[in-house]
Amino acid sequence: MKIGLIGTGAMGKTHIYSVNNIPFFFDTDLKPEIIAVCTRKLEKARGFAEKYNIPTYTNDENDLIQNKEIDVIDICTPNIYHYETAKKAILAGKSVYCEKPLGVTYEQAKELAELTEKNGVFCGMVFNNRFLSPIIRAKELVTQGKIGKILSFNVKYYHSSALDTNKNAGWKQDSSICGGGVLFDLGSHVVDLVYYLCGNFKSVIGKSQIAYPVRRGINGEEWQTNADEAFHIIATLECGALGTISVSKIAQGTNDDLTLEIYGEKGSIKFDLMNPNFFEYYSTEAQEGAYGGERGFTKIECVNRYPHPGGVFPGIKAPIGWLRGHIGNYFAFLEAVKNKETPCPSFQDGAYVQKVLEIAYKSDKSGREEQIQ
Repeated sequence: MKIGLIGTGAMGKTHIYSVNNIPFFFDTDLKPEIIAVCTRKLEKARGFAEKYNIPTYTNDENDLIQNKEIDVIDICTPNIYHYETAKKAILAGKSVYCEKPLGVTYEQAKELAELTEKNGVFCGMVFNNRFLSPIIRAKELVTQGKIGKILSFNVKYYHSSALDTNKNAGWKQDSSICGGGVLFDLGSHVVDLVYYLCGNFKSVIGKSQIAYPVRRGINGEEWQTNADEAFHIIATLECGALGTISVSKIAQGTNDDLTLEIYGEKGSIKFDLMNPNFFEYYSTEAQEGAYGGERGFTKIECVNRYPHPGGVFPGIKAPIGWLRGHIGNYFAFLEAVKNKETPCPSFQDGAYVQKVLEIAYKSDKSGREEQIQ
């Protein structure tokens, strides 16, 4: 499986790490290899290729897309470039692995999802939190009906990265490059988790926040903030559940704080990304009695207990971390490509998440509850 990587930022490094470590973490005959890398500055591409032992480098993505040796195009560029690159790759017969969000509009994402089916290629999204062992186990419990009908949920994803107004803004804070603010960046992940664990959305009420309307721009000069720094959603799901989604980069004291709570008729689930080896499960089937009996939230030790073909390294009792989700996501994608199956998460999943994000922005502008149609 030969891969061409486009983008050499933090996620580009993460994807190289994931590809290189798949043979350690999975008992598989897959032999993925990143054979070419592309970024806009040729000198940067050369340095990156030398550092990570990648044979070929270029500053023209078409060199990768038209390379007959390459099976997969891996997109790690800023959001506004995803659509054009993915479309060219699909039309060239390549499978595509794309960072979230899939596009900057639902129309873009929908077109890409339709093109994958029309052209018979296999395209997958990066929703890495799906592949953390506690989230996989939570999905099992929900699917098995262990928590019963879902009644409500609360999901938060908080960073503190936009609090320093004397620091130059990054591209993820500039809507002309990212297409949206924190809702696109962090919101993509949490909307996907609600969709993955709880089902389709019915309606949303969205409200954005810009706490610092003036800050330093990318070039260091005074700049008018043009992308949301926090975004809050009240969502109703098709299953009838009502819940909140809150994302922020202006939450003092936070790191990579993603917390998830799902409450059902028969039980509940809690997860905290800063403690990624465990989640908490409450069941009404637990024995109640004096001093509480056995009733209460139980901390389940998921750690590295992945079933075959995973869990082989560094051992089932070894702790996992953020990178483990990326390795699992990439492996699942490549396995699907190898078997000529639709990856999960797919471009169709990416398009659905894009739709919810777009309707949330629509609600923010209209001041009304908006339906997900």
